[in-house]
Amino acid sequence: MTTPDLERDEDGLVRLHKLLARSGVASRRKCEELMLAGEGTVDGEVVTRLGTKIDPTSAVIRVSGRRLPPVSPNVYLVLNKPTGVVSTMSDPQGRRTLSDLVADRPERLFHVGRLDTDTAGLLLLTNDGEFAQRMAHPSYEVDKTYVAEVAGRVPRETLDSLLAGVELDDGPVTVSAVRLVGEGARDKSIVELVIHEGRNRIVRRLLDHVGHPVRKLTRTAIGPVQLTGLKVGALRELTGDELGSLLDAASL
Repeated sequence: MTTPDLERDEDGLVRLHKLLARSGVASRRKCEELMLAGEGTVDGEVVTRLGTKIDPTSAVIRVSGRRLPPVSPNVYLVLNKPTGVVSTMSDPQGRRTLSDLVADRPERLFHVGRLDTDTAGLLLLTNDGEFAQRMAHPSYEVDKTYVAEVAGRVPRETLDSLLAGVELDDGPVTVSAVRLVGEGARDKSIVELVIHEGRNRIVRRLLDHVGHPVRKLTRTAIGPVQLTGLKVGALRELTGDELGSLLDAASL
């Protein structure tokens, strides 16, 4: 998160209530009221003194429990990846890649995890290497939501078996949530499921295992970040709330 025109002292510190106001939390007067009410914390400690100065690049700041991202030159982007685009920045086979979609960005971007070439939807991009590594690591279990068009009608028993856990060749898969979104006239179903794993083609293998091969797959959310309203191939920046939540999930 970048916040322009911050008045820093010779040690690079800023007044907390001014930072909150410049970051869009609320008006300056309202930010002062929130602090006086004990709604602001810095590194886990309640701060009520209005003159308190903090390092905006490293302090863990919360207002009413919500994480405020640090001031940083890094960018955190959401991409709606089209089907057919390879989740890499270059491809020796000459296929369309993520680089083609972010060619106008000046930063050297990393993709957080990946999506299969034939899977569309939400992908995070950043120039923060540590954030990218943490978010892609299995130990930081951020839920990912997928909507799949599958072959056949999916009975309640199959949804229950998915929730109970499925054993694949490379180990068990835990499904956090699953629901039948709809059924088509041509022997197809739309299923939404939430998992936190990132194994290769895990959703396709999972649904194939229970007898409903995937015909079309889209990732619609990562944690609190939603794909809603973002056109195919388009980018947007993470909101402060989205980034704060993901930083917490990655223990950053």
